[in-house]
Amino acid sequence: MPAMSPTMTEGGIAQWKKKEGESFATGDVLLEIETDKATIDVEAQDDGILAKIIAADGAKGVPVGAPIAIVGEEGDDISGADKLASEAADEGSKAKPAAEEKAPEPPKAEPTSAPAESKPKEKREELPTGDRIFASPIAKKIALEKGIPLSKVKGTGPNGRIIREDIEKYKPSAAAPSAPTAGFPTPAAPSPDYEDIPVSNMRRTIGARLTQSKQEVPHYYLTADINMDKVLKLREVFNKSLGEKDKAAKLSVNDFVVKATACALVDVPEANSAWLGEVIRQYKKSDISIAVATPTGLITPIVKDVGAKGLATISSITKALAKKARDGKLQPQEYQGGTFTISNLGMFGISHFTAIINPPQSCILAVGATQPTLVPAPEEEKGFKVTQVMKVTLSADHRAVDGAVGARWLQAFKSYLENPLTFML
Repeated sequence: MPAMSPTMTEGGIAQWKKKEGESFATGDVLLEIETDKATIDVEAQDDGILAKIIAADGAKGVPVGAPIAIVGEEGDDISGADKLASEAADEGSKAKPAAEEKAPEPPKAEPTSAPAESKPKEKREELPTGDRIFASPIAKKIALEKGIPLSKVKGTGPNGRIIREDIEKYKPSAAAPSAPTAGFPTPAAPSPDYEDIPVSNMRRTIGARLTQSKQEVPHYYLTADINMDKVLKLREVFNKSLGEKDKAAKLSVNDFVVKATACALVDVPEANSAWLGEVIRQYKKSDISIAVATPTGLITPIVKDVGAKGLATISSITKALAKKARDGKLQPQEYQGGTFTISNLGMFGISHFTAIINPPQSCILAVGATQPTLVPAPEEEKGFKVTQVMKVTLSADHRAVDGAVGARWLQAFKSYLENPLTFML
């Protein structure tokens, strides 16, 4: 199992693209690996032949470095591939249970007298035949998850102990239904009122990172109301100029937000930073991570060097990355890194929320919906007018970005969105 990222410890086999016995050339896609963030193609580094697949399609939790297949060269005798695969699989499956069997053994007390020495021996011989069921902790855990009664499983470990392999190989036999008691019908088993959904690698990673961020990073929050009247008018003009033929290229409000973020980071570069413990790394380019919701969890593809790109380019890149994210096809370099994150829930009608910082970045901007709002207007006959207001909240790491710095950045961001023609300067 290859390591597709520095933090990857295990992965899954999405699909093998080559079959057993099929030859491949350098650059051919051998298989798709499921990581905690995406599904990634693995290409062959040399010419060869796929002799035997060890980890089949759908395999989960395969540790990095574990054997997943046996390959050879054209002309090799691959008749022994099955045996090699069996040995490799046995080594992988027995490595963990072997360690597990040692852990639960209680320490033996030293005998204080000769007569007491015979009692432990008698008890040890009776372990397998007593009422108590002996099983390793991992075997008990898997049995509980799968609903397998330990009393039905035959143990193959020391003294009949039930180990992990026994649970995984257990197949329930079709038992005849027991006869109901006379005069009392057998009650039907109630259906559960819930469903247990297994935690995916991606969801587990998201949970661990966000928990660590919320516990270790000293967040503070700054909120501002932004008048979006000019942005909406400018967007309408741009999109009308595109016509009906190029609907996919039409600009969204989020494209303006991304561009304004990069412009503000030029004015206040201290916010474009990362806390690395001994140093604060201040970036010279704005690589903006954009939070995208996918069926398996949240992921943040990156629009690189936003400051050097126009609105149309930002729009097309963002759309392409969002599609790849939802399809699980992002490459590691497309979501790892980033200097600043934007999370936009405005399309869901959310007016205001706070977001959790994505370490080691120092800032994340939470963007709400644009809503019509009454504001004082002495110049108007009524004394008020309706404007389109968007509420945004900056979450910042106080270790790297002081409150005044965060306020200056938010002020610059607000200025750019309220005067969007400055994007063109």
